[in-house]
Amino acid sequence: MSGTIFSLYIVRCADDTLYTGIAADVEKRMTEHESGPRGAKYLRGRGPLRLAFAEQVGDRAVASTLEYRVKRLSRERKEALISGRESLCNLLDASRSDQISGTGCA
Repeated sequence: MSGTIFSLYIVRCADDTLYTGIAADVEKRMTEHESGPRGAKYLRGRGPLRLAFAEQVGDRAVASTLEYRVKRLSRERKEALISGRESLCNLLDASRSDQISGTGCA
C-alpha cells in the first residue's frame, strides 16, 4: 500500500458549473485540465477554470468514496462545502471519518 495522500477538489467553470475530482497533486491535475490531453472531457471548452475547493482526504479509497458522494450532492450542498458551511466529514460514515487527513474528523 502506498503512502500517497489524495485530495478531493471542485473546479468552477466559466459557465458556473462545478466539476468534482480527486488527485494526488491538484496543481498538476489542474494544469492537465486546462491544457493537456489528459484533462477531463467535461471541462474542455468550459474555461477559464478556477479551483474552488481542495482538501486532502487520505488514501485513494477514501478519496474515491468522497468523490462519488460529492458528485451526488445538490449544487446547494456543493456550494456549502466550498464556502465551509459543510464538511467532508459529514459525507463519510463514522468508522471512516477519522481517515480524512488534516480535517479534524473523528
